[in-house]
Amino acid sequence: MNKVTKVMVMANLVLASPNHDRPVLWKQGLNGFVNTTLNSCGLDTLLDHIVRISPEMLLLDIDLLKLNDPDCTAKLNRLCTATKVIVLSGTISENMEWGLLKAGVRGCCPNDSKPQFIKQVVEAVQQGELWIRRTLTCRLLDELVKTTLKNKAHQASISLLKNLTQREFDIAMRVGNGENNKQIAKACKITESTVKSHLTEVYQKLGVSGRVNLALILSADKNNTNKSTQ
Repeated sequence: MNKVTKVMVMANLVLASPNHDRPVLWKQGLNGFVNTTLNSCGLDTLLDHIVRISPEMLLLDIDLLKLNDPDCTAKLNRLCTATKVIVLSGTISENMEWGLLKAGVRGCCPNDSKPQFIKQVVEAVQQGELWIRRTLTCRLLDELVKTTLKNKAHQASISLLKNLTQREFDIAMRVGNGENNKQIAKACKITESTVKSHLTEVYQKLGVSGRVNLALILSADKNNTNKSTQ
C-alpha cells in the first residue's frame, strides 16, 4: 500500500509531508492557503509535481527523504534547482544538515516548530538568506575560501603554462608524468643537457624551484581539470 502524503499548494508555496498533522501545524503561521490535496506521493512523484508547477518554495518533511539512498541527493538537487527547499525534521546531526546544504537546501528547522517561527524561516529564505545552524555558517565560509583559493591556483597555473613554448610544455608534462631526464631525452630525441636547459627555462617561467614543485603544479592542474569535467 502506498504511503499517503499530504501536499498543500498555495501560489508559490508547497508543503509536503507523509504526516497529515504536520502541514496543518506549519500552515497556521502562513496565511492564504486556498487548496489542499492528498496524493500517493513519494519523492519521485513530488519531484514531478514541483517541476510541473514551479513553486518558489517547498517545505519538505525529512521523512520523505531516503537519505541512505544514493539517488536521494541527485533527486534533492533537482528539487533545489526548481525551487527553494526548506527541510523540516526532528533532531539531525550537523553532518547531515551539512549534506542537505551541499545538496542545495536553503534551510533546516524542527518539524514541530511554532507556526510563527516557520513563517520567520520562510520569509528569510524567500529573501535569499540561508537558515542553518551557526556552526555551519563558519564551515560554509571555510569551504568557500578553500574553493576560491583552489580556483585561483588553477587559473594561475593555466596562465603560467600558456607562457611555455610547445617543447617546454611537452617536457614539463613528461616531468609531471614522472619521467626522468634520460627518458625525456630519448622520447623527444634530444640530449639530456638540452632537457636540463629547457627545464631551467620552465622553472623560471613558472616560478618554481625544481621538478618536484613543477610536478605538484601539474598535478593540481590535472585534478582541477578532472573535477570540472565530472
